[in-house]
Amino acid sequence: MYTERPRSNICRRKKMVKICCIGAGYVGGPTMAVIALKCPSIEVVVVDISVPRITAWNSEQLPIYEPGLDEVVEQCRGKNLFFSTNVEKHVSEADIIFVSVNTPTKTLGLGAGKAADLTYWESAARMIADVSKSDKIVVEKSTVPVKTAEAIERILTHNSKGIKFQILSNPEFLAEGTAVWDLFNPDRVLIGGRETPDGQKAIQALKKVYANWVPEERILTTNLWSAELSKLAANALLAQRISSINAMSALCEATGADVSQVSHAVGKDSRIGPKFLNASVGFGGSCFQKDILNLVYICECNGLAEVADYWKQVIKVNDYQKNRFVNRIVSSMFNTVSGKKIGVLGFAFKKDTGDTRETPAIDVCKGLLGDMARLSIYDPQVTDDQIQKDLTMNKFDWDHPVHLQPMSPIDIKQVSVVWDAYEAAKDAHGLCILTEWDEFKILDYQRIFDNMQKPAFVFDGCNVVNVGELREIGFIVYSIGKPMDPWFKDMPAMA
Repeated sequence: MYTERPRSNICRRKKMVKICCIGAGYVGGPTMAVIALKCPSIEVVVVDISVPRITAWNSEQLPIYEPGLDEVVEQCRGKNLFFSTNVEKHVSEADIIFVSVNTPTKTLGLGAGKAADLTYWESAARMIADVSKSDKIVVEKSTVPVKTAEAIERILTHNSKGIKFQILSNPEFLAEGTAVWDLFNPDRVLIGGRETPDGQKAIQALKKVYANWVPEERILTTNLWSAELSKLAANALLAQRISSINAMSALCEATGADVSQVSHAVGKDSRIGPKFLNASVGFGGSCFQKDILNLVYICECNGLAEVADYWKQVIKVNDYQKNRFVNRIVSSMFNTVSGKKIGVLGFAFKKDTGDTRETPAIDVCKGLLGDMARLSIYDPQVTDDQIQKDLTMNKFDWDHPVHLQPMSPIDIKQVSVVWDAYEAAKDAHGLCILTEWDEFKILDYQRIFDNMQKPAFVFDGCNVVNVGELREIGFIVYSIGKPMDPWFKDMPAMA
């Protein structure tokens, strides 16, 4: 059983402002670690009901991989940063409570497949009301639907026992792989609160925390509803850009244009800019699809059918891109991959993270498995167990608590997970690149070619390889949005 580390003497010398974060996941852990580092006069405790997760946060092997995170935690843990399973104790003692619990997509009932499930948020709110003995500022850190704060206010108010609660919305805008950098150097910190004296006082209290390292002009304050909606809007607009350039990549292949050249030219327009214009096999991660589906549901509930249809199309194009990639692989290899070994390089949804939530690799691999391919998968940060789980779970299952519990391994016989890119490619008929890890750019592709079946195919879903060099070696190369290899001239047009 986890035993809490002893507190440093600094906690006993003077009264410290106390922050408690409910939820020790991808958002709560890194955010609180940086707050603790930048605010040594504040005690920060991250709580979670998962004993294995808290044990990992208190170990040398953190439960998530994020560049720079180990160093931040190492500097603060045991001083003014603590990780605990004693949820109620630390919630009761806190002045500011961040709630960073899961808001999964509903799989049953009203809004299934689109609406956010607020079960865990409601449970957290009721627990806060039950254990609190002093006034609290409760901060929404999870991505939540617009007007969630109003529901939480009602729960807290009706169970307050005379204690005052102020609700703030402080959405995160972190990109996995650069989360620590994003926390140190945010584009903006957004704080939404009630337009009342107490609400504004709560905003200033939280603003004071961030002002320890964030320039004041980057700390934006709004009303509650604007802050809640801004998070969904940001993710929807970013995903829209990816789907837009991916739609263009299909047209580039059909016309002989090069999507990299198109995106470079377009990105030079100061009104557009270059970010999120890299064509790929599709977007992934825990937020984009979930938040767009949530946005669609909110639009539908407010009678905005045309607006909902607009955002649905962003997801539709993303699914189309993944299906198009699988179809290209199968049609290129004589319309069947049955019994053929396909090496898969990369399974995480992006480089510099081990996160596989909604990674395009899942749908691509399932598509190939559906045609009875044999897959050999390599990713530098994703474990065999995680890959096997992801390929056996139903859609949205990853977003529910069962995903955190130990599972009996259900190995897919057609899938092997290896820890070397060369082993993944050995004796393979084709090689798929599904994550833009830097190491895939500098592999010895001559060595890989020599050890593959012929003809040897490379299907680059991230545009990381030098197409010309690989074709000189002898590969038949398909790269998203690039002029087509002569091999494909006689192949049927892709749907």
